[in-house]
Amino acid sequence: QVQLVESGGGLVQPGGSLRLSCAASGFTFSSYTMKWYRQAPGKERELVADINNIGIWTNYPDSTKGRFTISRDNAKNTVYLQMNSLKPEDTAVYYCNAGASPIFDWGQGTQVTVSS
Repeated sequence: QVQLVESGGGLVQPGGSLRLSCAASGFTFSSYTMKWYRQAPGKERELVADINNIGIWTNYPDSTKGRFTISRDNAKNTVYLQMNSLKPEDTAVYYCNAGASPIFDWGQGTQVTVSS
């Protein structure tokens, strides 16, 4: 059974940092591109970062480029998202998933709130 368990969210002031983790199980983690998404209230889920299966290629939309860094540890079946210089508009529930388009059922996500 596939599980994606996100953690590391919280309340942070503008300009602050957080590191999210996504622990994966039930599939061959090292074979898949992994992606981080977010969904803010009233908005559609959007991609914020992705990384190929061996971690040497990453991609970011303009909204997160230069502030967010995705990484992975295939030995631990975990993907990370380091978020720096956080802005109020980064407030959302953050999710991870696998594949070019989301393959698996979504986990519970982790809430990130950026507010002073």
